[in-house]
Amino acid sequence: MQEQQLARPALYVVATPIGNLADISHRAVDVLSAVDVIAAEDTRHSGRLLQHYGITTPTLSYHAFSQEQRVTKLLERLDAGQAVALISDAGTPLISDPGHGLVSRARVAGHVVVPVPGPSAVTAALSVAGLPVHRFAFQGFPPARPAGRRKLFTTLVGEPYTLVFYEAPHRIRDSLEDMRTVFSGQRPAAICRELTKTWESVATGTLETLCEWLDASSDNRRGEFVVLVGGASGQDEDKEREREERAEQVLQILLDELPVSQAVALAVRLTGLKKNHLYGVALKLKD
Repeated sequence: MQEQQLARPALYVVATPIGNLADISHRAVDVLSAVDVIAAEDTRHSGRLLQHYGITTPTLSYHAFSQEQRVTKLLERLDAGQAVALISDAGTPLISDPGHGLVSRARVAGHVVVPVPGPSAVTAALSVAGLPVHRFAFQGFPPARPAGRRKLFTTLVGEPYTLVFYEAPHRIRDSLEDMRTVFSGQRPAAICRELTKTWESVATGTLETLCEWLDASSDNRRGEFVVLVGGASGQDEDKEREREERAEQVLQILLDELPVSQAVALAVRLTGLKKNHLYGVALKLKD
């Protein structure tokens, strides 16, 4: 890229490979070679990529624990007329990675922000999972704690579009078990592991069969994961509606004989629905 073709000042948000170094675009290499500084999530990690392509542009660390300090320094560079590139450890910046603070403040300051598109684990997984992709919702990493994780899944159980999650290897089995419990074992799903890397694998089936696949080998639980869950079908929605109606009928009978707290406790045991949800239903019925 010729120097005069590179806008200055400008912030370039540059996508980098998620595994295979050959997946970077020619434009990304040109931009990274021509900017004045590269803000990298981990300069040592990104250094291998830059060295591979002979890119000698200076780098500056920009991660979750240094954002405010680094944002100020990078904005000062933009104010001075420089071109800055933002990259993450892998894939497209800001997708479950740091960068929002820099991009938003650069825009508020009136600077040009330029996307340099490329690899993304989300779209790579969607392209090979065999699930409907005309509508999907990226949910990032589910909460680490089981209660928070199940609460999130419960809010999504009736959504009709494909759901996409990232998950860590030490939580993948527990997370998938919670998905099976909340969404049902028969919900179609896919697990994409180590995409574009040496040990890449894609497993498809139902949440039930994918739990079995994870248990079949410890190797299946290693690496970086993208989990996709098919959206609720009309049949699933009908079942959920019937379940809610039955729970309401049960609660109505119990409330005729018992205080709210006792009625809810029994309804939880009888229906399997969450206590907080049933408590809200009970209060509405009492009103």
